Amino acid sequence: MGTEAAAPARAMGPTKLAYFDDMWALSSTATVVSLLQEEGGRRAVLVDSTVFYPQGGGQPADTGVISAGGGARFIVDDVRMKDGVVFHYGRFEDAGDGCNSGFSEGQSVSLEVDAERRNLNSRLHSAGHLIDICMSNIGLSHFDPGKGHHFPDGPFVEYKGVIPPDQLQDKKNELEKEANELITKGAKVLAYILPYEEAAQLCGGALPSYISKDSTPRIVKFGDYPGGPCGGTHVADISIINNIKVTNIRVKKGLTKVSYSVNL
Repeated sequence: MGTEAAAPARAMGPTKLAYFDDMWALSSTATVVSLLQEEGGRRAVLVDSTVFYPQGGGQPADTGVISAGGGARFIVDDVRMKDGVVFHYGRFEDAGDGCNSGFSEGQSVSLEVDAERRNLNSRLHSAGHLIDICMSNIGLSHFDPGKGHHFPDGPFVEYKGVIPPDQLQDKKNELEKEANELITKGAKVLAYILPYEEAAQLCGGALPSYISKDSTPRIVKFGDYPGGPCGGTHVADISIINNIKVTNIRVKKGLTKVSYSVNL
């Protein structure tokens, strides 16, 4: 972040994350809070509430358009969050140098997320969570989930634990088969924001240590399986993932890395 963007992030309150209420919504309305131009000329629009997902948690940012009356349009090509404030980065359509092309603080605007990109990102993200479930189902419940990368270019999930070399191929086949069987059956994917104790119960009795006990975590749950803390977007039903291919399982330095893909 440039210095011009950092100061407003500290001064203003957090952006309401509208996708927490409805992670399948692709449009919403909001009020412009601030218009910024960072060092180097990068522009950002800040609003009080956003349906755009900011990059984080292994999931890429949404893209799309913010528009206002009179035809003013801001093309969003990146979204980031700093100190609870969401920055929509991009450019004003057909705007001249130094021109905000019709946007002003306090103005009502419409937000529209690129549906195709959101759908793919949600499917990849949900696929990574489904693999977590399948790891347990094939006898690897003692493996602790770690890093996840749910971008289209090489998605993977990582676990603390080692699969013996002579079992790698069998586990790869088992994992892929189990994932696609669950996709075929389908199950609803739901998100809840709950007090800590209720969230812990929904997750099988425990939450990661990084989650504060005085917080209200957002929990995402796949069907009847235990939930997990997550701030991202997902498909509405496991079946929407369509198909998972486990492309590779690699073991290195006590970690098992499961690479995967979904049908486009």
